[in-house]
Amino acid sequence: MRQPRDKVFITCAVTGNLTTPDQTPHLPITPEQIVEACVGAADAGAAIAHIHVRDPATGRPSMELDYYREVFEALRAKKPDLIINLTTGPGGRFIPSQDDPKVAAPGSTLTLPEKRVEHIAALKPDVCTLDLNTMNSGPDVVINTPANVRRMAKVMRESGVRPEIELFDSGDIALLHALLADGTLEGPQLCSCVLGVRYGFQPSPETVLYARNLLPAGSEFTAFGIGRNMFTTAAQSYLAGGHVRVGLEDSVYLAKGVLAETNAAMVEKVRRIVEDLGAQIATSREAREMLSLPEPRNAARAA
Repeated sequence: MRQPRDKVFITCAVTGNLTTPDQTPHLPITPEQIVEACVGAADAGAAIAHIHVRDPATGRPSMELDYYREVFEALRAKKPDLIINLTTGPGGRFIPSQDDPKVAAPGSTLTLPEKRVEHIAALKPDVCTLDLNTMNSGPDVVINTPANVRRMAKVMRESGVRPEIELFDSGDIALLHALLADGTLEGPQLCSCVLGVRYGFQPSPETVLYARNLLPAGSEFTAFGIGRNMFTTAAQSYLAGGHVRVGLEDSVYLAKGVLAETNAAMVEKVRRIVEDLGAQIATSREAREMLSLPEPRNAARAA
């Protein structure tokens, strides 16, 4: 039986791809706001910042390398030890046209796998996400075929960037085992089990344990919940032997009916929860050791 860890790391997902400014006025939009949110989360105890970028003019999700570069370089300068985890999720959404389902309707983002990891090859962050899900997602479809996943993983491997494997249902874990068997992925895995996305893993303690028990031996994992399930899933993840994640990507509420004004406030709350349950919070340097990550690259080290 896997016991809770003595020390866990906190990941903060500060803005995401689907949360909208209409849901909360506190959502970081500009590169400067995203950097500020990451710094605040780190000061509150987060060891890892999970980062999407947005178009500053519209607030909509973006894949622009220049925005990623601005955030990455500023954050490296301000918080050299912070583990930077850049998303590669955008670019997989497909909305079929009503008149011809094989033709993409407005809102589709499906693009070349290499385009989705362009910023990874250029910036070489500590970690980047690798989504294994092909699934209904709300009214749309997300497509990550095994062939495209392998193409993205190849760029990550050649760039020396550690993938964080994003798992939305049990079939994704079956694909993870296949990718390990054929050598696409190697070594102990860093995994995130995503609970509460329509129509994937449904949030419950049973789901956390079920997903954990399917993971490859030696995996470091975080189970995290969407919406009202964020803090309860964090506690369940810790109790199941995993780490924790919060942030405005996953929920806009600090408590029922109370909007979170900052990502840092979410980190502070989840820190209290896991500390009250008996854990210590890992620093960024301690999390690097847990994950066998090298010293941060492209960092202007403080004297």
